[in-house]
Amino acid sequence: MARISGIDLPRDKRVEIGLTYLYGIGLRTSQKILETTGVNPDTRVRDLNDEDVAKLRNEIENYQIEGDLRRLEAMNIKRLGDIGTYRGRRHRQGLPVRGQRTKTNARTRRGRKIAIAGKKKAPKK
Repeated sequence: MARISGIDLPRDKRVEIGLTYLYGIGLRTSQKILETTGVNPDTRVRDLNDEDVAKLRNEIENYQIEGDLRRLEAMNIKRLGDIGTYRGRRHRQGLPVRGQRTKTNARTRRGRKIAIAGKKKAPKK
């Protein structure tokens, strides 16, 4: 089992997809890492030998991933709030930050605090 940065990669997936389970690595970054290390992207994670896993670990050390990246993002959001920017206030209030409308929609960000008009309830038995 390949364990990189404290995360177990799924054994049955291709390496190219398995690396995306690390926070901060998407498909493009995964492809770039595999190209640099020379590991075949079509091999399954369970078929990786120790050499390949070591190559991947060494290459991934060059990227900011997992806890460090989460901490950096949290600090950036906190900085916006501390200096009192509009974006910082929206983060603090739990509202959409990038100019989306909130009169309708924005359910994901605002939650389901209000009743949704026209929604039928299940019949009682």
